[in-house]
Amino acid sequence: MKKVTGPAGRIARLFIDSKLTPLVIIASILLGVAAVVALPREEEPQIVVPMIDIFVAMPGATAKEVEQRVTSPMEKLLWEIPGVEYVYSTSSPGLSMAVVRFYVGRDEEESIVTLQSKLSANMDRIPWAASPPLIKPRYIDDVPILALTFWSEEEDHYMLRRVAAEIENVVKREPDVSLTRLIGGSRRQVQVFLDPARLAAHGIDPERTARMIQAANQESDAGAYPSPEGQVLVHVGGFLKSEEEVRRVVVGVHQGRPVYLEDVARIVDGPEEPDQYVFFGKGPAAAHKGIRAGGAPGRAYPAVTLTLAKRKGTNAVAVANRVLRRVENARGVFWPDNIHMTVTRHYGETAKEKSDELLLHMAIAVLSVTFLIWLTLGRRESGVVALAIPVTLALTMAVFYLYGYTLNRITLFALIFSIGILVDDAIVVVENVVRHYQLPENRGRSRFEVALEAVSEVGNPTILATLTVIAAILPMAFVGGLMGPYMRPIPVGSSAAMVFSLLVAFIVTPWASVRLLKKDSEKSGESEAKEGWATRIYRRVMTPLIEKAFPRWTFLFTVVILLMAAVGMVVSGLVKVKMLPFDNKSEFQVIVDMPEWATLEQTAGAAMEMAEALATVNEVTDYQVYVGTAGPFNFNGLVRHYYLRRGPNVADIQVNLVEKGARRLQSHDIAKRVRPILDAIALRHQARIKVAEVPPGPPVLSTLVAEVYGPDYDRQRELAAKIMKIFEQTPGVVDVDWFMEDDQPRYDLEIDRETAALHGISVSDVAGNLELALSGRQVGLLHQPAEREDVPILVRLPMGERADVKRLEAIKLKAADGRLIPLSSLVRARMTVPDRSIYHKNLMPVVYVIGDVAGEKESPVYAILEMRKKIDAISLPEGYRITQHTAGLPKTDRRFAIKWDREWHITYEVFRDLGLAFGVVLVLIFVLVVGWFQSFSTPVVIMAAIPFSLIGILPAHWGLGAFFTATSMIGFIAGAGIVVRNSIILVDFIELRLREGMPLDLAVIDAGAVRFRPMMLTAAAVVVGASVILFDPIFQGLALSLMAGEVASLLFSRMTVPILYYLDKRWEFSHGHETAGKKNPPSDR
Repeated sequence: MKKVTGPAGRIARLFIDSKLTPLVIIASILLGVAAVVALPREEEPQIVVPMIDIFVAMPGATAKEVEQRVTSPMEKLLWEIPGVEYVYSTSSPGLSMAVVRFYVGRDEEESIVTLQSKLSANMDRIPWAASPPLIKPRYIDDVPILALTFWSEEEDHYMLRRVAAEIENVVKREPDVSLTRLIGGSRRQVQVFLDPARLAAHGIDPERTARMIQAANQESDAGAYPSPEGQVLVHVGGFLKSEEEVRRVVVGVHQGRPVYLEDVARIVDGPEEPDQYVFFGKGPAAAHKGIRAGGAPGRAYPAVTLTLAKRKGTNAVAVANRVLRRVENARGVFWPDNIHMTVTRHYGETAKEKSDELLLHMAIAVLSVTFLIWLTLGRRESGVVALAIPVTLALTMAVFYLYGYTLNRITLFALIFSIGILVDDAIVVVENVVRHYQLPENRGRSRFEVALEAVSEVGNPTILATLTVIAAILPMAFVGGLMGPYMRPIPVGSSAAMVFSLLVAFIVTPWASVRLLKKDSEKSGESEAKEGWATRIYRRVMTPLIEKAFPRWTFLFTVVILLMAAVGMVVSGLVKVKMLPFDNKSEFQVIVDMPEWATLEQTAGAAMEMAEALATVNEVTDYQVYVGTAGPFNFNGLVRHYYLRRGPNVADIQVNLVEKGARRLQSHDIAKRVRPILDAIALRHQARIKVAEVPPGPPVLSTLVAEVYGPDYDRQRELAAKIMKIFEQTPGVVDVDWFMEDDQPRYDLEIDRETAALHGISVSDVAGNLELALSGRQVGLLHQPAEREDVPILVRLPMGERADVKRLEAIKLKAADGRLIPLSSLVRARMTVPDRSIYHKNLMPVVYVIGDVAGEKESPVYAILEMRKKIDAISLPEGYRITQHTAGLPKTDRRFAIKWDREWHITYEVFRDLGLAFGVVLVLIFVLVVGWFQSFSTPVVIMAAIPFSLIGILPAHWGLGAFFTATSMIGFIAGAGIVVRNSIILVDFIELRLREGMPLDLAVIDAGAVRFRPMMLTAAAVVVGASVILFDPIFQGLALSLMAGEVASLLFSRMTVPILYYLDKRWEFSHGHETAGKKNPPSDR
């Protein structure tokens, strides 16, 4: 009897006949099931990136003054905070906005507290005219998971808003709902339209009228006094509670009689004056979504959208479903039948669909691998492997739960990716147990002892091989940037799965093997003695490669040529590089930016024309048009700050598509198809548009971003204009824009200070009356507790009286002596244009030029390479070329420079970090193999097989027309561990044969013949396991790298590794390094 040695044999001996083993199996599976139930389900992984918006108002200040007085000092303070990666700022007339982004993974609460403490400690440095900073943290959980759009053919925006407000109140009662927001509709408002002529006739000016309304709308507790009956409270005043009470407010006295507000103004209690519009429209595929109401596609209806986000760590699927049940229960109670509700965003449903789809794919992968083992090893053997897989996956699920992950597409992809590699440990053990059962010398022996010897024999190399796979995968967990935490579940989950698969292979697999496998030595002995035709061919081919130099070197040279040809596919552009391919979602947005001078109605006209064009696209189910406001934002909109879009010149169009299973085209192809149509409409309206697709990974400001730096901001703008022309002239570059406002007419009313002072009128009096006339002033609330939303009282001039500067100049102000002085005698009107905003990034002034890519080469890498040459040709008066940076920001702003940023920057970071991770992988594998084989040359032989996988990977990408992406690189790196694992099995078996006294030339051939079956099974398991994700848009690259890489490395390493090992050992023998039991090889013939 052979001695059972090593940790594998000792572990197997403890559990092979233990009653605890089935309990371990049952407990593991139950633990995994509990983890699946408890894990929150989301579509995308949670990325912790503390991001905080800070607003400081400085009314009346120019953009340059805001920059110098507010923005620059605040930026310097923010830059001092530890952990801050970027500080972006915008200095606009009267307003400073800064966006602070901390490093990925920083604690959100700590970051916010640190920033607030920093600003609070420096409040004394705020300029006198500036407001205290308004701090607004932004979280990924702020992204709405549900959007409910209420629309009607009969009701107007006002009624829809009131109904939606009632539903919002119902929804807020759900415990796991956090932020809710109503978009669109007209709120109730008491509008006081002042009549300038009647005001003048009664000797009152607008400012006094507003003050009197505000003074009349007061109510408070004055205190209390003691009495014999006890303490008596005193309440004074009275809030305005109705339109009639507002009408009867006394705003002055004229000729001894009170002047009521209704004497000098028209009061309207009803919908507010629109500053935004929301419309709902049907598409040709509306029936797929169950939208039956409404007319033909293309007709738009008034709408209001209610959005809601969930609390952190809660299940998106469960929260969304509970909310929808509450809303359905409110049907008929809070909203009538002539108002329709359409779910225009349901990330809970998409998360469930994706997780269910991936769980199904995982089950298919498990069954496919099991069926593969059935075909190659047998029915009973497949049962052993089928038991090992769910136990391992269940334990990995538990790790995800303990690690704080959610059940999203990345964690599930990590499990599917793991199936092909985690089954390898069980395959090696089962295959070796089967082989030992079939050996003639084991006839009549105890099946337990034989199984223990089999486990012990392969245990140590299996441990080493598993560690090499972990060493290949785990360093990818330390990739930086936004892609790091996004893809981190793959290395974390795969490494955990490999650890558990090793333990299961030594605990569960031997226990199941002795109970499920048959020990039929006679039949087996015959099969052992008789080799198959493939093995006989292998021996015939390998013999001359080992014994003869010319065939050997010809073969090795051919392998090198194939490898160089494969790598040349990337250099030549046959295989294109991109961070991530486009995803296939059921939505996209159209972002519309009209010139700054555009009115709300002009913007609505342009947006509605685009919406009508979108309504002809067959795949569209519905669309929503948001004019003057932002639509519901997604993660992409959170990073791009779309939620801040306000004003009469902006619009968003949310386009929803039929589910991907019911359409032929992917969402990206649909977006490409509609872009030229929308561009033509935008050109007619002088608008700029961006077709914003949901990104496949972490979002960026734009696919292409050129940041222009320099010593003079006006020159930076001129240079940015030239670069924008280059963007527009470059084929494949679309949606070109820059962060620069168009010139908008502005009247500057310069006040004659001396004349105003002679009349006792201050500058603030003039400014206050003008602001009230044009923008209106909220002077309080109409106090009606039953209303769901505030009912403000707004004082302003009617639209006709504020539509021309001449009419504004007719406004009369009350002088100190009681006379009314026309504004025209106090001001001089001068036509100008407003200041343009000034942008900073990390304290340096910058101008942004942005664009997207769409065409044959849909990767920013190739567009940038083409534009770099054109930018190099730009001549500067200073006599030097524009410096172009690709990795970091310019060190100084004394010279004009460009930084290529956003998707290119993330692509650079990802491939840089993955390259470094691959370097660490090689070092770790080298150290492990050196420690095991006690040789410096043997690890080189074993690791030589790693690049062979590229011979399969790159042609496979070219053949399917796929990008080589970050997931492709992950697949290549992970595959390196599997390739090394197979090489270790080969080399370990060669040395086993050498120790048994077999000559070196026969040993290397025999290893490839005997150990090919477990190698082939490993490769086949990887191919079968990865095949279920081959057609996923994001992870196709990973599947291709694993499948094609494993097939190529299997074919080439089976021959190349033995040849290289033979050459290495022959050199050792020729230099006198032979050891006992090893025989010198024959000379080349």
